[in-house]
Amino acid sequence: RIEEIKCKRKQVAKWYQENLAGDDRLVVPTEPAGCDNNWFVFVVRLADRFTRQNRENVLQVMRDAGIQVSNYFTPVHLQAFMVERFGFKPGDFPVTEKIAERTIALPFYNNLSKDEVAIVCDELRRAIDKL
Repeated sequence: RIEEIKCKRKQVAKWYQENLAGDDRLVVPTEPAGCDNNWFVFVVRLADRFTRQNRENVLQVMRDAGIQVSNYFTPVHLQAFMVERFGFKPGDFPVTEKIAERTIALPFYNNLSKDEVAIVCDELRRAIDKL
């Protein structure tokens, strides 16, 4: 069933890309030419002009609307093992940290419908409008 699952996930990613295209407030992931991305998550990023607090506000507005969203992973160098073992600290990789502060993991699974994707995208735009 892997090919069927991959096909469904690619379709969901495409719907997100189409719905969010042209919104300069977001960086939307794409599949590079010649790649076969399996799309295990769909993570957008607020544009550089936004802050971590802006992202937190967007997450809260979306959660209040019943949309299950989250920030994406803490940068690897700031995870407990890496800090304890190698002594990494905030500021060691400022570009990574700045990007991580603005990521939003959108709902993503095989059987997400086109209408559900549209609802998520509408709520995301509405949440950003409130900033």
